[in-house]
Amino acid sequence: MAATETPSPLDTARKLAPQIRSCADQIEAARELPRPLFEGLADAGLFHLAVPRALGCPELDLPTYIQVIEELGKADASTAWTVNQGAIFATYAARMPRDVARAIWIDTPRSVVANSPAPSATAVVVPGGYRVTGRQGFSTGCRHAAWVAAHGQVIENGRLRLEANGEPEKRYFFVPVAQAELLDTWHVRGMRGTGTHHFAVDDVFVPAERTVLSATAPPLETGPLYRIPRTLLFASGDAAASLGVARACLDAFFELAGVKTPRAMPGLLRDQPMVQADIGRAEAHLGSGRAFLTETVRDVWADVSAANTISLDQRAALRLATTHAIRLAVQVVDTAYNAAGATAVYESHLLQRHFQDIHVISQHLQGRLSHYELVGRHWLGLPVDETRL
Repeated sequence: MAATETPSPLDTARKLAPQIRSCADQIEAARELPRPLFEGLADAGLFHLAVPRALGCPELDLPTYIQVIEELGKADASTAWTVNQGAIFATYAARMPRDVARAIWIDTPRSVVANSPAPSATAVVVPGGYRVTGRQGFSTGCRHAAWVAAHGQVIENGRLRLEANGEPEKRYFFVPVAQAELLDTWHVRGMRGTGTHHFAVDDVFVPAERTVLSATAPPLETGPLYRIPRTLLFASGDAAASLGVARACLDAFFELAGVKTPRAMPGLLRDQPMVQADIGRAEAHLGSGRAFLTETVRDVWADVSAANTISLDQRAALRLATTHAIRLAVQVVDTAYNAAGATAVYESHLLQRHFQDIHVISQHLQGRLSHYELVGRHWLGLPVDETRL
């Protein structure tokens, strides 16, 4: 690569992988990314991969984006998850005036916005903006964030303000992290390093221009990335991270299988016919899940790029591919974990970490088994809740 060339995001992720792996124990113990690692990821632009090109950022195509997240997932699940959460939430920059988006994501060095999925805050209309109060959950990476996006419903003249569709108006309110209280709530067995704590805001004033409708804000930028529902962008990254974890888990098992002789068994672990068959199936699961996700993302991206819209059929296909990749990744990790025997139960072994991480990922909304029913109903011509696609 010439000295003047800028490395691709995929090359950057691969270059950072050794540093990420070297921090794995520290990530696990601290329940967050070490500050030098976070700064390295931020300085490399990985949290801004999906920010509009008009703001000087990559606005990366989705097929390449999932490759980046998969590479990070091979190195560490928590790192991949944290990057995906920050990067995809930043697509809200495409739904805000450029000067406001620039002030939030660009002007503040290493700016990442930590968010909360449930609109559990209340925002009372006051002159010039809102006064926001609430306790907010599941805010990945909030300890490194420059801003937190409080998610709440709007109260005006003592009543819920409604949108045109008659539903309560829900907005994100961007609050400097110094004005929020970060709560130490992320005490979990897997994905510990994501630092997905709660936060609270208490009667914080937020100017009107520093807010955005959370569900119905139209994109102000025209790129295809902003025509795909955010939930499916998050799901694509989550699925890619899961595949990365599964790949790393199999690689760790291969190392173990070449040196471990199971008690009361002849030969090494890799010499056992049942292990060989199980690993063959696991490789098939991983390869098929990755192929299905890659092909679906590529096809949807091509169609959206051409038509500047995404159909319900395409959303159903992407929902199915992302869910299936996560569930197959779980099967792959479980196969390796079961075959490894008692070695895998120790906290010091990578297989234990992969097992814990993938089973926390599988509990997330994006990996719900009910998505199979949802997509099945759609393909059978039955009505579905389209907000889940």
